Amino acid sequence: MVSSSPYPLIHIPNVDLWEFLFERQDREWPDTQTIYVSPDEGRVSTFCDVKADALRFGASLVSSWNWQKGDALSLFLFNSIHTPALIWGCHWAGGVVVPSSPTCTAREYAFQLVDSRAKAIVTSESLLHTVVNAAWFARIPKDRILVVDERTIGDSYFSRPSDIQQHDTPDAVLKRHVRLDPTLDHAFICYTSGTTGLSKGVALTHTNIIANVLQNRACDADYLTWNGGAADGRPDRIMAFLPFYHIYGLTALVHVAMFAGLTAVVMPSFDLKKFCEYVEKYQVTFSNVVPPVVLLLAKHPIVEEYDLSSLKMLMSGAAPLTKDLAESVYHRIGVPIKQGYGLTETSPTTHLQSWNSWNLYGSIGQLLPNQLAKYVDLHGNEVPKRHIGELWIKGPNIFRGYVGNPSATRDAFSPDGFFRTGDIGYEDEQGNFFITGRIGEIFKVDGYDVSPAELEGLLLGHPKINDVAVMGIYDGETCTERPRAYVFPVSGVHPTPEIEREIFDWLNERVSSHKRLTGGIRWVMGIPKTSSGKILRRVLRDMVEGAEKIRPQV
Repeated sequence: MVSSSPYPLIHIPNVDLWEFLFERQDREWPDTQTIYVSPDEGRVSTFCDVKADALRFGASLVSSWNWQKGDALSLFLFNSIHTPALIWGCHWAGGVVVPSSPTCTAREYAFQLVDSRAKAIVTSESLLHTVVNAAWFARIPKDRILVVDERTIGDSYFSRPSDIQQHDTPDAVLKRHVRLDPTLDHAFICYTSGTTGLSKGVALTHTNIIANVLQNRACDADYLTWNGGAADGRPDRIMAFLPFYHIYGLTALVHVAMFAGLTAVVMPSFDLKKFCEYVEKYQVTFSNVVPPVVLLLAKHPIVEEYDLSSLKMLMSGAAPLTKDLAESVYHRIGVPIKQGYGLTETSPTTHLQSWNSWNLYGSIGQLLPNQLAKYVDLHGNEVPKRHIGELWIKGPNIFRGYVGNPSATRDAFSPDGFFRTGDIGYEDEQGNFFITGRIGEIFKVDGYDVSPAELEGLLLGHPKINDVAVMGIYDGETCTERPRAYVFPVSGVHPTPEIEREIFDWLNERVSSHKRLTGGIRWVMGIPKTSSGKILRRVLRDMVEGAEKIRPQV
């Protein structure tokens, strides 16, 4: 059956992101509100700073590079407090922002440059080698590569900040001449992780992002505030280590912080020691996290060295989080973890647990406002409550399509306009949604469905397992798949037949017979994952398996 959100409908203004953030009439906090803090650089950016920097950058794009409506600007950067100004400056000039992961290879990045038809690149000197190789392939000239964090570099062909950002830009140039249709014009092209093939460019409009900011605030506005939400009476402070190039960090950190007047403590990338240090030093009250970070908070000894009591809540997304792991963190540091759900194609958040229902373990929460959702069977027929099906969603936050890929766009939507998420789960009678697996990851053992996520969640509760991935391995003798666990042990644990038997017996007490690890255990030095915490199963299989056959059980 089709479900709607329990939240009241919200008004989504028909404006673009620049107007939404910088020309709004309902802003309650002052221009001097600190929005971004960079502990590594010892710098802060207020609302006024970000707006001024964005305006200058946008005007310089127009005057120096003749930027046109719809031109795409690629950002190839680690997190920085300067990134938001680059994003909104491009939007001011009518452009589209293409955030790419700085961990891409030159080949991967070149594909994204060509696919998005990027006209220019912003990067840092440390990433120039990759950028130059990718830009050559994409035919982007060197004078359209802007290095933003260095005063000088060796190659005179590259643009420098001083070349494009004029500090004394005439007022006439600062007048905005472009007008956008927020429901049709793209604000971002974000690339999926590409775990099942080439990455796809997800075209997100201004309305998509604005809708999702407001949908998130419908759940969190009473708990994360600019006017004394923290115990010390200052604005709530959020930890911003999630990559800004990923839709999770882009919406939940960059845009929500600016819209809500929160203070974001920006980390270039995640480092557990610095995370704990900054939470203590800046009295951080909230952090968006992913399960690998939750795992570290639950098990790493360094956590004991810091006072994390300022944290009111953690919010986990991007991959499933289990009861055992959430409880381990709560018992260790006293911080609850609520869960949410979303995809790049949904801008991203579609579901969130409320602050009062964080301990409904396994649930991704309830549907956020202005959306419809349903679970369907293999034939597209709606299934009743508590019946397993594929989750389909419709709402103003749903993307318009994949760039240059009409066939993939058609396949992504049902005839009645619902986005097919590819995730499997169910809804209970109270409107709580659950995700139990993903199409293509579920495998069958003797005719029974087995969800890797379920077994991974259980195995992470074993005290000798640091991280784990489960996959189905075909057994030719019995003509069925068998669950196999790839185990990364905790420090000091050395693989032995006795420990394998201990893990087998421990899991056997918790699952049905078809979910037991009859495919064996393989010990690994780490589990390859995307930046958002999703397991790269194909990479893991290629890394470990080769032509190896299932070995005898201990």
